[in-house]
Amino acid sequence: MPPEKSAPAKARGGSVQSIERAFVLLETMASSGGMMGLSQLAAESGLPLPTIHRLVRTLVDLGYLRQETNRQYVLGPRLIRLGESASGMLSVWARPHLERLVDELGESANLAMLDGDQIVYVAQAQSRRSMRMFTEVGRRVLPHCTAVGKAIMAHMPPEQVRDILQRTGMPQHTDNTLTDPDEFAKALVWADEHGYAMDEGEQELGVRCVAVAVPGMPTRLALSVSGPATRMTEAVVERAVPMLTRAGLALAEDLS
Repeated sequence: MPPEKSAPAKARGGSVQSIERAFVLLETMASSGGMMGLSQLAAESGLPLPTIHRLVRTLVDLGYLRQETNRQYVLGPRLIRLGESASGMLSVWARPHLERLVDELGESANLAMLDGDQIVYVAQAQSRRSMRMFTEVGRRVLPHCTAVGKAIMAHMPPEQVRDILQRTGMPQHTDNTLTDPDEFAKALVWADEHGYAMDEGEQELGVRCVAVAVPGMPTRLALSVSGPATRMTEAVVERAVPMLTRAGLALAEDLS
């Protein structure tokens, strides 16, 4: 689906309209791939062109935008530092939700995000059992062999999924890894219809994982619970799905 147009910022009680409008421009550009011209910004944001001129000059001076030789504007490098700090805060916001899942299910819980063509784990609460699954925060894996990757990709346009799979090559990690794009597409349809995705020992033999996408986020996030396949029975998965769904909704509300 195409990104929704940002509504023109309206001054609210106690707010600063110019700050609101600056963020409208930045969010509009982010939704459109990070590069836009002034006329396109005016059309997409709904803001007057003279206002956009003033705001863009200020954002360029501050390093949050940069003008290219083709006169288009791109998101600037100073936003990287803000993004990195915000990503670090994800673990703080997610922690109570992950710990609640561990308390309820007894298995390790994770928060992961899609970063480029890879899944990166950004937060974890470990099971308190002696034999448990441990995924290092910051670890990067390919999405096709993980429940979190499938849960995220089930909500993405098929052509975007195909592009990622073509770039990564879908390497085989275990005998269970899906390496055929058509079979993987069927798994995504199943995940979309059922509201959750499974990893059946596809990243690591003997490990079973169930995941749901965190809804309504500009960053593609998913929550998961994983454990030894002998403990992650169908009954546990059946209990985990509604708990993960509630946790995803609660986390989305916290982050909104």
